[in-house]
Amino acid sequence: MEITPFTLYLLAGLFFIVAFTYSSVGLGGGSSYTALMAIFGLSYLAIPTISLLLNIIVTSVGSLNFIRHKHARLRLIIPFFISSIPFSYLGGSLNISRDVFLWVLLATLISIALRIYFFKQLAFELNLGPTQKILVSLFSGAVLGMIAGIAGIGGGIYLIPLILILGLGTEKEAAAAGSIFIWVNSVAGLTARVQYNPVQLEEYIPIFVSVLIGGGMGSYLGSSKLAPEIMQKILGLIILIAIAFLFKTLISP
Repeated sequence: MEITPFTLYLLAGLFFIVAFTYSSVGLGGGSSYTALMAIFGLSYLAIPTISLLLNIIVTSVGSLNFIRHKHARLRLIIPFFISSIPFSYLGGSLNISRDVFLWVLLATLISIALRIYFFKQLAFELNLGPTQKILVSLFSGAVLGMIAGIAGIGGGIYLIPLILILGLGTEKEAAAAGSIFIWVNSVAGLTARVQYNPVQLEEYIPIFVSVLIGGGMGSYLGSSKLAPEIMQKILGLIILIAIAFLFKTLISP
């Protein structure tokens, strides 16, 4: 479907809101970008590529803000990178049906929303040694990287709750890890996508500009101004919004 000017600028406005709210908790917004573009009828082949590029734009600014405010912990992040990058590239080179990836994403978002609203204090006290922690991080990174590449999202939407549930870091440290994780895996996934499904990106410039501004504003507030409790509420709200978008997409003929 060829995008009209009205649809383009409507999406730009909606994506500004998505980028602002998602970036405040260290996310890129890929799940909602994907859902919105599907609702508006954009080409399924183009959606993952555009979503990954939007993730890169938002988390480039977000990662710098979280690093500048010293919330990024390399010891926490690097093990996830080692395994996630090649698997994200591999996932980006695969083709699965649209409905399958949307159902998988929907199920994951519902589980995250349940955790936020009904199991806020859920955490696992794991007495893991240094080697065991690295192995868990490597395995998780591989799984999340594969999902990120297949679904056309950055994977941080899974990593942030995982860090919080396992008690590996604070809300802001999890947000910082998620933002950087999304950037790295979006680059890997996008590299594979452009090789197999090239997309003309010039007509989407207004969307790119809107998420750059929204992402910069949201990540600044999330890294320096907003309390962790507020960040948690924002995360829960945007997850519910993403669930609604995805469900509407799935039940639409």
